[in-house]
Amino acid sequence: MVQFEAPAGHQPGRRRPTFPATTDAERSDDRSVMARQGRWATWWRGGGPVTVAFLVPMLLAFGLFSWWPIVRTAVMAFQQTNLVEPAHWVGFANFRHVLTDPLLPTALRNTAIFAGLAFLFGYPIPLLLAIAMSDLRRMRGLFAVLAYLPVVVPPAVAVLLWQFFYDASGGGVFNTVLGWFGLGPVPWLVSSHWVLPSLVLEATWAAAGGTVIIYLAALTTVPKELYDAAQVDGAGIWRKLVHVTLPHLRTIMLVTLILQIIGTAQVFLEPYLFTDGGPDNASLTVLLLIYNYAFGSTTGGGDYGDATALSLLLAVGLAVLSWVYFRLTRSWSDS
Repeated sequence: MVQFEAPAGHQPGRRRPTFPATTDAERSDDRSVMARQGRWATWWRGGGPVTVAFLVPMLLAFGLFSWWPIVRTAVMAFQQTNLVEPAHWVGFANFRHVLTDPLLPTALRNTAIFAGLAFLFGYPIPLLLAIAMSDLRRMRGLFAVLAYLPVVVPPAVAVLLWQFFYDASGGGVFNTVLGWFGLGPVPWLVSSHWVLPSLVLEATWAAAGGTVIIYLAALTTVPKELYDAAQVDGAGIWRKLVHVTLPHLRTIMLVTLILQIIGTAQVFLEPYLFTDGGPDNASLTVLLLIYNYAFGSTTGGGDYGDATALSLLLAVGLAVLSWVYFRLTRSWSDS
């Protein structure tokens, strides 16, 4: 019979020590810990602390000057306060007062008329100017600069300039030109019928340059081969515009349209600087009414609760309008 020798150091009758086997769960936990440590090390070596050091001050500044005013506006909408005396909670009283204000329908009507006129005249003009300038072979940059120049003119200077143009007497620039053809004088800013078209004309002149630059940049993305193919097929200028240019500008046009709607719904500068809402509230807009609640003399001023309540209603209304707009135009913009 073959006999096996016992290993060195083995003592008969004594069992060798055993160690518990590592389970799959423990091995998985170890791998998770090592992976987390590896990610932290990679983040640290990749400049993570430096990124946080730059990001935190920006977030603090953004929260202080952007988010905090929004929160304060939402709170003040339910308070009666003049920012001097202690505020008192009044619930929805500010909203009821704003919604029953007889000036609110007038402001809404004037704002809607301003937005409609701006859509009819102010929306297509930048597009047509951009298309016309894109076809120029020489001095395209000069015309782009001239188109953008009104944007950089200070509003106060622009108002003084256009007040001289709109002078209702025979000495005004526009009335002088109309007089050459036996027309006028037109009471531009002193007539309730002419004041809103006059403001739309100046607002279009002041803001169209930025939109022209956007359209010019978008037109550079239209392939030239499509224009060549359309010309071979005998397409004229109109058919090239309808079947080549506009389809490629569809997304940009949708974005500029909603931006214009939002901007005209918040029109304030022109009515405030030119007419202060006159004559007879013919140019009173929603944002000017908000200003009058807080600072103006026509409504007493100092009523920041009503001002913030109307501001909140305007913001919610524009948010809902934007959501509906993008829902309705989603399929058209993607097609």
